[in-house]
Amino acid sequence: MTGTTEHQPAARRSDATRATILAAARKRFAADGYEKATIRAIARDANIDPSMVMRYYGNKAALFAVAVAIDPDLPGLPLEPPGEIGRTLVRHFLTLWEENGELTALMRVGATDPAAAERMQSVLREQLIPLARRVGPDPEQAQMRAALCASTVLGLALTRYVLRFPASMALSHEEIVDWLGATVQRYLTAPAP
Repeated sequence: MTGTTEHQPAARRSDATRATILAAARKRFAADGYEKATIRAIARDANIDPSMVMRYYGNKAALFAVAVAIDPDLPGLPLEPPGEIGRTLVRHFLTLWEENGELTALMRVGATDPAAAERMQSVLREQLIPLARRVGPDPEQAQMRAALCASTVLGLALTRYVLRFPASMALSHEEIVDWLGATVQRYLTAPAP
């Protein structure tokens, strides 16, 4: 029993160090992007030796993958009532963006880094397309409908959280849900033009 208690403080320290590195990495990736962020800068921000970053995460690519690992949990969204799925989806994405700074990092880096772009595309493939397939009138159009939805929510994220357009930032959550919810609803469920 004593051995277990002796390992617990070390495990807690290890978890705390890992969390500190991850928090510093998320901030650094968001500020500098993937290419410019360095292990040394992340270690300096975390107030630890760079070798500790390598010990816990291996390399910058592996650290980045963990830093931007976000599961938007779209399969868990309520799909009832059917006429509200657009509003539900926009509200869900707003909450994700507000609560996860790493999404801003992913957005900044996704435009120039293939690994980040692939991460964003995997969410589209694995979660948004299946959602569009479930709620849309024609499963064959799911990929197109999901891409249109993604362009809407990512466009908002770009102008509100990355570029910080004053008019976009001034919108309340409910205004965004009201304006974009109807558009996303149409993309997902309206008959094709």
